[in-house]
Amino acid sequence: MLGQLTAQAREGAQLHHARVELAEALQREMLPASLPVLPGLRTAARYAPAQHGLDIGGDWYDGFRLPEGALAFSIGDVQGHDVAAAAFMGQVRVCLRAVAAVVSDPGEVLGRANDVLLSMDCELFATCSLLRFDPRTGELQGARAGHVPAVWATVDGRHGIAEDPGGPPLGLVPGAGYGVTRRRLTAAGSIVLLTDGVVEGPPFPIEVGLERVSRLVREAAGGDPDELAAEVMKVADSTGHADDAAVLVISYDGHDGDEDDEGDEGRDGPDRAGGGEA
Repeated sequence: MLGQLTAQAREGAQLHHARVELAEALQREMLPASLPVLPGLRTAARYAPAQHGLDIGGDWYDGFRLPEGALAFSIGDVQGHDVAAAAFMGQVRVCLRAVAAVVSDPGEVLGRANDVLLSMDCELFATCSLLRFDPRTGELQGARAGHVPAVWATVDGRHGIAEDPGGPPLGLVPGAGYGVTRRRLTAAGSIVLLTDGVVEGPPFPIEVGLERVSRLVREAAGGDPDELAAEVMKVADSTGHADDAAVLVISYDGHDGDEDDEGDEGRDGPDRAGGGEA
C-alpha cells in the first residue's frame, strides 16, 4: 500500500513538473527572439516564471523597428495566470505592433489598441508601457496604461522613477485617452521597464521594490544592459516571486544633438504631458 502511494506521488510530481516546463516553454516562445539595437543604443531583457505553481503568466516584453528608423519598446502584464492570459498577451503584442506601424504617437497607439481589444469581447485586460525612440533627435516618447513606472538613471548622477501621467489598463474603458511624456535623451544612462512581479509581492510593498531597482540602476547607469537586467531580476527573489516577472533594459550612450532644443516639448493636448531631459 505504501509503495503504491509513493508511486502515485512520484507520478503526480513528474506530471506537475512536465506541465510547468510546458507552460514555461509556451510563454517563452511567445516572447521575441531578439531586440532591436542601434549605434549608441543597447538593449537586454529577462523573463522568469513564478517560482511556485503552474502560473502561465501574461507578462511580456517586446521591441521592434518602426517606419523612418524609429524603435518601439513595450512591456506589460495581462490579468490572470492561465493559457487564456498567455493567448491574450500574444494578441496585445501583435495589436501594438500593428497599430504602431501606422501611428507614431504612443498615446494614440494605446488608445487604438484599447479599442481593438475591447471589440474582441475578451474579459481580460492588460497593463502596458510603450516607448518610442527616434535616433535622429534622441527624443523618447512614452505612454502608460495602468502599468508600473519605469526607473531611470544617467551617468551624471540624475535618476528617478517615471510616475508619468497615463491611462487605464487596455481592454477596460472604451475611448480611453493616454498621456504622452516626451524627453530628449542627452546624457548616457539606462532606462528599466519592468512588471509588478519584479517589485511587488504579498509581504513586499511595491515602493520598496522600486527603490531597490532604482539603486541598482543608479549604480549601473550606462553600463552593460544584460548585466543590469540580470541584477534587476534578482529583486523578484525578494518579493517571493509569486507572479511571473519581466525586465527590459535600454542603455543609451549619449546624444550630440542641439541642446538648445532640450526640454521645450511642452504640452500639446489635453491628454498629453510635456517632458524634459533625461
